[in-house]
Amino acid sequence: MAVPLSASRVLGALRGEGLKVVEVGAWSTHNRNHKGPWGPVHGVMIHHTVTRGTASTVRICRDGYAALPGPLCHGVIAKDGTVHLVGHGRANHAGLGDDDVLRAVIAEHNLPPDDEATTDGNRHFYGFECENLGDGEDPWPKVQLDAIAKAAAALCRAHGWTHRSVIGHREWQPGKVDPLGFTMASMRERVAEVLR
Repeated sequence: MAVPLSASRVLGALRGEGLKVVEVGAWSTHNRNHKGPWGPVHGVMIHHTVTRGTASTVRICRDGYAALPGPLCHGVIAKDGTVHLVGHGRANHAGLGDDDVLRAVIAEHNLPPDDEATTDGNRHFYGFECENLGDGEDPWPKVQLDAIAKAAAALCRAHGWTHRSVIGHREWQPGKVDPLGFTMASMRERVAEVLR
């Protein structure tokens, strides 16, 4: 069982991996904790945003929209590799997912197919939204892929987790496709390399 890192530890972990980090407003107290518990945390979830333009992407991920209030993640990873911190605590990013997947993440085993949506992922995962149209054609610059791996590795390192604690939204919730444009197996390999 892992207690969520404090905001200052999240910031320190990310900067410790050499990432450029932008703190957006009062990110360290911006959360949805009034809607349910935050923690124990068990992993890091990767998403794509289906947006274009860093400023508007960060704004949407911080503020959300009428049907889904923000924050929609903890950090936004831009095309240039910059991590924009927009929230700390419970965030509207993971939704309901598969309890078998959660057990596999906790045990750091291979993931089973996600075939049910019964477990609150917003409670158990850190979330990074990554700026991309999510159409399978919008490119993923190397600097952005490297930043995704470093950001995930930073939190894994701080918790003593391996690369197996990093999952894609599509591996958690049936019907989700994100992130589209790279495989999560390849991203976990990148995370493992950072952790080495």
